[in-house]
Amino acid sequence: MKLKLNKSFSTRTERSDRVIKVAEAFGLGLEDREWTVLDNLEVEINPGDVVYINGQSGAGKSVLLREISAGLATRMKVANIDQVEFEDKPIIDQLGQGSMAEAIRLLSIAGLSDAYLYIRKPQELSDGQKYRFRIAKLIEEDADVWVADEFGAVLDRVTAKVLAFNLQKVARSFSKVLVLATTHADLVQELSPSLFITKRFHDRITIDDRRIAA
Repeated sequence: MKLKLNKSFSTRTERSDRVIKVAEAFGLGLEDREWTVLDNLEVEINPGDVVYINGQSGAGKSVLLREISAGLATRMKVANIDQVEFEDKPIIDQLGQGSMAEAIRLLSIAGLSDAYLYIRKPQELSDGQKYRFRIAKLIEEDADVWVADEFGAVLDRVTAKVLAFNLQKVARSFSKVLVLATTHADLVQELSPSLFITKRFHDRITIDDRRIAA
């Protein structure tokens, strides 16, 4: 699926008395501005692709991820890890659609393999464990595209790498599109991305299409 992405923001500083005084004191300009984040960016994404968006904090990774998600959502069902909801019951009862074996398989893929965690409710888990539970529920959703912003931000790097490897393997085996954004650049080997996108400030973007190399 080919996408053409454009995104700009207009900014206007509210000119209160204090703002004007600060601007005068420090020689700051108060002119209105328009920031271009995406300028006719063309991206082709197909089922089974893994899209790894990397860049510094504030460079516009989340904006790019949202625009890609919105573009894909015109033809595909998109599931976002940040929108996964928990129920107030043990996590083993929230997966598997009636099959405990399937629930355990999903939890194991997400790195939750300790039996004592299965009987805990989400609010009893650590932040990292909650994130992994979100991944398990995301995998179970009948969606064509899996999206995760700030992927693995609450995980230690070893766990993030294990989860990244498991997630991309499952996504590819079911021909799902996996779109991840993170400041960390250390997941390339584990994710083996189809597209490695480096988002820099303003509209500066580098796309490494590894499908061509393959």
